[in-house]
Amino acid sequence: MRQRSEADRLITKIVVVVTMGALAFGYDTGVIAGALPFMQLPVAKGGLGLTPLTEGLVTSALVLGAAFGSLICGMMADRFGRRDSLMALSVVFVIGAIGTAQAPSVAVMVAMRAVLGFAVGGASALVPMFISEMAPSGRRGRLVSQNEMMIVTGQLVAYTLNAGLAHFSESPSIWRTMLMIAAVPAILLGVGLFFVPRSPRWLASQGRTDEAKHVLELIRSTDRQVRHEMRAIYTAVDDDAEQIGWRQAFGEVWIRRLLMLGVGLGFTAQFTGVNAFMYFTPIILRQTGLGTEAALIATIGDGLVAVGATFAGIWMIGRFPRRVTLLGGLCGVVLAHLGLGATLLFLKGTAVESYAALGFILLALLFIQMMVSPLYWLLMSELFPMRARGVLTGLSVSSQWIFNATVTFLFPVFLHAIGPGTFFVFATINVLSLCFVARFLPETKGLSLEKLETHLKDHLSPDDSGNVSPATLPSSP
Repeated sequence: MRQRSEADRLITKIVVVVTMGALAFGYDTGVIAGALPFMQLPVAKGGLGLTPLTEGLVTSALVLGAAFGSLICGMMADRFGRRDSLMALSVVFVIGAIGTAQAPSVAVMVAMRAVLGFAVGGASALVPMFISEMAPSGRRGRLVSQNEMMIVTGQLVAYTLNAGLAHFSESPSIWRTMLMIAAVPAILLGVGLFFVPRSPRWLASQGRTDEAKHVLELIRSTDRQVRHEMRAIYTAVDDDAEQIGWRQAFGEVWIRRLLMLGVGLGFTAQFTGVNAFMYFTPIILRQTGLGTEAALIATIGDGLVAVGATFAGIWMIGRFPRRVTLLGGLCGVVLAHLGLGATLLFLKGTAVESYAALGFILLALLFIQMMVSPLYWLLMSELFPMRARGVLTGLSVSSQWIFNATVTFLFPVFLHAIGPGTFFVFATINVLSLCFVARFLPETKGLSLEKLETHLKDHLSPDDSGNVSPATLPSSP
């Protein structure tokens, strides 16, 4: 049995290694903003000669690949394990990074961006799942939230490197270097995983209980913790053994409702407008009269706020209930959208319009990255039963990527068509999301994954009238 400090150090090492996948996720989603202006140059001048149509294809290929990757990798995780699936994804990450950096044509670029998207989507499903199954229940919230921290850190690194490389390099092909850097965290992920044990819960689900117990002895500091957790895992495995597979699990009403809850949370997370701000802040600010260079610098502000807010969010997750945090964040998002819409509508042409607009954008990102996005990824790692955790997580995260693509596609259209009204639409949608969360999301803080499964089954199973019980707080674990 390891001492407490040794077990904690191993958990820390596991989180650092696994979140290299989240760092790659963040970098790959952020780097394209700086690479696109160079890729628009003619082929003879070092670019790819992108048109508005092919630019959209290059951008959207990653998102569509991610939707597919999160679904497929969720299934892979149930069959081959979380760690081994992440190892395979690290190879896909490297192939995608090299392929995009060396792409000789638009067609190859689109194909390689889709490959990269597959890896991004797979990582978005597997990283929080793996961490949640390794973490002690008392630290699960904070440790899983490191996933979101590394995503926004990856985006900030991408924005900063884009600006630095563009400023100091005179080569029009510098975009290839920007894209190649994405291979670095992928290589670190693949190498590091050789020194990380497999998930004890997955091992137990495969009948490898001796290996599961050995892993728990490495990552828990007392024999009592190991015995308690193994008993809970044994019980969950015995219960799940009654199911032949995940298709049969869908025959249970509570699991279908749980999947609907997961999909609804993906809608909630994306329709905060987080990626509208991360991708289109320069466009919004240019409409207020701000110069192009100043608008581009503002994207670094987006990244800095996202990282700082995620730090604060990790602190909050350790101290406040999940429901309260998420509901508070959505209230803040509604107010920020109303403020931004009012600024663009009533302060148009004034000296303070640009500054007020930027302030409300940063306020929205503060609430989103502090109280919504970290909670989304944490809940995706907690909600689903062991019998089909991979596929249910994959389906839910895949739907989140589809909502991501929907917002990314529709936002410029709405902004052009109705201008400031776009943000009033976002505010209305977030009020509806707030009602959805208040009605259907139960509290999950403080419960082991096995106790949480029982709590969710009780909460989502229909009563005699066929209704779902209102969201309630769980009893103390």
